[in-house]
Amino acid sequence: MSKIRVGVVFGGRSGEHEVSIRSAAAVVREMDKERYEVIPIHIDKAGRWLGPADSAEVLPPPARLALSPMDDYPAGETGLSGSAGVGGLTTGGRTIPVDVFFPVLHGTYGEDGTIQGLFEMADIPYVGCGVVASSCGMDKVMMKTMFADAGLPICRHEWFLRSAWEGDGDRVIRRVEAEIGYPCFVKPANLGSSVGVSRADDEKALRAAIALAAEFDGKIIVEECLDMREIECGVLGNESPEASLPGEYVVKDDSKRFLDYTEKYAGTGNNEFVVPSPIPMELADRVRSMAVDAFAAIAGSGLARVDFFLRNDTGELLVNEINTMPGLTDSSGFPKMWEASGLDLRSLVDRLITLAIDRHRDRARNRTCL
Repeated sequence: MSKIRVGVVFGGRSGEHEVSIRSAAAVVREMDKERYEVIPIHIDKAGRWLGPADSAEVLPPPARLALSPMDDYPAGETGLSGSAGVGGLTTGGRTIPVDVFFPVLHGTYGEDGTIQGLFEMADIPYVGCGVVASSCGMDKVMMKTMFADAGLPICRHEWFLRSAWEGDGDRVIRRVEAEIGYPCFVKPANLGSSVGVSRADDEKALRAAIALAAEFDGKIIVEECLDMREIECGVLGNESPEASLPGEYVVKDDSKRFLDYTEKYAGTGNNEFVVPSPIPMELADRVRSMAVDAFAAIAGSGLARVDFFLRNDTGELLVNEINTMPGLTDSSGFPKMWEASGLDLRSLVDRLITLAIDRHRDRARNRTCL
């Protein structure tokens, strides 16, 4: 039986470029080489797609050594080609067939429906959520709107455009102070991994936080700051999704509860991701049920990680965000939650590829003309 050729796409133009490389390295390293032939495709920060030979050099040595030799592939940039479910890469005048793409991309231009739309136009199977789910899952404002419409509890928040901030910053400040107050968290609406996120305890900090968030996105969201615990849950599947055991970030120094980019991916030893979360079984079941509901609310497919707030004062469970291409690095919560649920990373990757092919096969049943 011939191997399935998987194009692992990583890097990208977002602020999560380096995280994407780490996630892709984990996927490449763990992919069953008896079943799959891995074709690495690196998108650099300028948006150029590099061919397999050059892309392999971007990966750290353990992942690079896990690949088949790339000597036969021409160097230089590459492009996507495909029709009727047959995909490929065009590099150096040569077309390299690809059976399914695995876009291990985080943030804008990779997790927001843009590359998913490209794969849809080329009619090629790909891992993860579709265009609508990806775009709504990326935009925190749209995401919360869909959660609320599905009857899921969410925290208080306000949003505004960068143009409104630049046009009348004082008015924006007054609105946030009136509707949310201090302390609060300011975030770019379309980014992840805590990039551009800040806590504001007063007006001066709020102005600085908004200015920072506005560097990363044209839409900014401000959320209330809660006394809470952060619970996460992984979701896997298409029409009949399943939820993993919940996990939780346990913070040692409570005065530094906010997990910024450095703490999440470099680590200072102030937090530990614990699976399963030390919560009662009844509450864990509720987390899993709400995670599946959140996944369905955005019409998810493939995979997602749903993040929750568990309020310490009221015990209320709130849906915070959904991440449609969660980190797959060694320090990421998603693979840890599934491993604790009985699915190691190799099996998880295999399941995701199967789900991608199944979803594409089902979509092929749709009529596109009268």
